[in-house]
Amino acid sequence: MDTALNYNYRIVKQFAIATVVWGVIGMLAGVFIAAQLAWPALNFDIPWLTYGRLRPLHTNAVIFAFGICGLFATSYYVVQRTCQVRLFSDKLAAFTFWGWQLVLVSAAITLPMGLTRGKEYAELEWPITLLIAVVWVAYAVVFFGTIVKRKVAHIYVANWFFGGFILAVTLLHVVNGMSMPASLTKSYSAYSGVQDAMIQWWYGHNAVGFILTAGYLGMVYYFIPKQAERPVYSYRLSIVHFWALIFTYMWAGPHHLHYTALPDWTQSIGMVFSLILLAPSWGGMINGVMTLSGAWHKLRSDPILKFLIVSLSFYGMATFEGPMMSIKTVNSLSHYTDWGIAHVHAGALGWVGFITMGSLYYLLPRLSGKQAMWSTRLIDLHFWVATIGIVLYIASMWIAGVMQGLMWRAVNADGTLTYSFVEGVKATYPYYVIRFTGGTLYLTGMLLMAYNTYMTVRDAKPVAARIPAIHAAHA
Repeated sequence: MDTALNYNYRIVKQFAIATVVWGVIGMLAGVFIAAQLAWPALNFDIPWLTYGRLRPLHTNAVIFAFGICGLFATSYYVVQRTCQVRLFSDKLAAFTFWGWQLVLVSAAITLPMGLTRGKEYAELEWPITLLIAVVWVAYAVVFFGTIVKRKVAHIYVANWFFGGFILAVTLLHVVNGMSMPASLTKSYSAYSGVQDAMIQWWYGHNAVGFILTAGYLGMVYYFIPKQAERPVYSYRLSIVHFWALIFTYMWAGPHHLHYTALPDWTQSIGMVFSLILLAPSWGGMINGVMTLSGAWHKLRSDPILKFLIVSLSFYGMATFEGPMMSIKTVNSLSHYTDWGIAHVHAGALGWVGFITMGSLYYLLPRLSGKQAMWSTRLIDLHFWVATIGIVLYIASMWIAGVMQGLMWRAVNADGTLTYSFVEGVKATYPYYVIRFTGGTLYLTGMLLMAYNTYMTVRDAKPVAARIPAIHAAHA
């Protein structure tokens, strides 16, 4: 049933399934380009299969397809359950789904064609950028409209994180997206030189801060307490976590531009705020982990909880490593090396991937009228295969990155370089093969999830989740 008296689960289910599908596509692209780094002939001399074109396809598919579809699904579910009302507008919600899929398909077509603005995480050309803005405004109207018509006085903390993510992405997208169209398929940034670089990395790092952190913390504060059947360890800390995080993150972007033409004081501000970020990040991680107080035994038998809690471990690891890498002396070794790739993927695979997968494993049965996923054993297998894959991936890239940094800065007594760039590439080769192996294992886990999802939803039963007459703050 899908009447006005019930929650709108249809849109949640659509986005949940899309998340799994795009996850397979995005991770398959990642494994393929990882293979190209080890075996360059795999581009087959076909322009649209070259690394330079598929790499932005991979990042866009994982962040904006897998990642944001997951955020759409979970935010639409959580805001209804915690506000005890149906979504503000079913039609607008449906528009966000189909509009977002159009954005993603357009990206999948144009990026391999080489149609790009050349800006990290903002490669899509101006017509698609405009469509993103329209869909995002509709998303904001649906989400905040639902909060306005809520039947409970309290706004649960997960909605603060989802709302902060929606508002911040609006600001980031509009400012960094300012461009001057030269044709239907080509535009140029409205900014130039070092100003363009600074705005780009203000956008780039805050895409990490608000899409890949704040949005997923909304999942943490809803799905971990629900799956663990325990209240949030400290609700007061969750509010402090929110305000400290969203204030601090906005200033950290310049740490991507150390030792560039950006003014030194600006670089230093980025470093200082990055170091400050460690406090709210770890505060949130500890709050999530301690929510299991009194329920640690559940980790032995609940693979969904394993995904959710281990994701916080990777969140803690990535949010410690990031501030350390922002320190200028460390950055002089790590920047432009595969250490950065290890850091990004510790966050993307371990934090973002695992919290999304755990949340979807919680949601999919409930959206399909089932008591549980089709196979709990497959969830457990997925967890262990993916975890081993992550460890292989990030360990190989850590080693390769530190080795690259040391080789590049090594000099002889007469001041000449000890190693040529080609020697550094040759030394990295074994680690690229290990990285490919780890990525393949992670993709295998995603394929297991896709199969489990299909078997769960293929004979789904009608779900009539009626809105309760007596309203509680946390449904």
